[in-house]
Amino acid sequence: MEATFVLYPNMTALDFVGPYEVLGSVPVVTTRFVAATLDPVRCDNGLTVVPTDTFDSLKSTDVVVVPGSGHWRELLKDSGGVVEWLREVHPTTKWTTSVCTGSTLLAEAGLVSKATTHWAAREDLEVRGVEVSTDRVVFDGKVVSGAGVSAGIDMALRLVEAEFGEMVAQAVQVGIEYDPQPPRAYDSIPPEIAQGLKAAFDSRQA
Repeated sequence: MEATFVLYPNMTALDFVGPYEVLGSVPVVTTRFVAATLDPVRCDNGLTVVPTDTFDSLKSTDVVVVPGSGHWRELLKDSGGVVEWLREVHPTTKWTTSVCTGSTLLAEAGLVSKATTHWAAREDLEVRGVEVSTDRVVFDGKVVSGAGVSAGIDMALRLVEAEFGEMVAQAVQVGIEYDPQPPRAYDSIPPEIAQGLKAAFDSRQA
């Protein structure tokens, strides 16, 4: 099985590194990294990744993983070819997935009807006609979305379970020493903290 990770400037590194570690732990999974060009792509906090393929050269794959970005509204205005490539490759995939605000790109491409995302981007899914879930992982047919950042690991583990069975998923989880479902979520923290966080995220989009 081939898993392809979409790269674009200012993406959040853990959004794709988490799923990469999970999927890459399965011996029969091969990984690729696709971007607009073969030039290195810089993440929002400085990590740089080198693509293996371009949107023009890679026309089919088994699994697509779309990471999010803290600057998702800017990306929605100009995705650098990501949205167009997603529309083109989606008919060839077995699974099309997203992490964090990557689900807004799937929504912009018209590929998803129900999804989860980072709590700060829920409205951006709603205005695109998507039913928004607060679950950590959501399956919508062959489209799978994970909520913010670290939820990409949960999403990838669920994908491994769907493809290779519960025992394989458990082995991968123990192998990376991951204990899912962190104790704090946006909807469970004090309102004053939630409001402050929301204001901080909104200010990034201004």
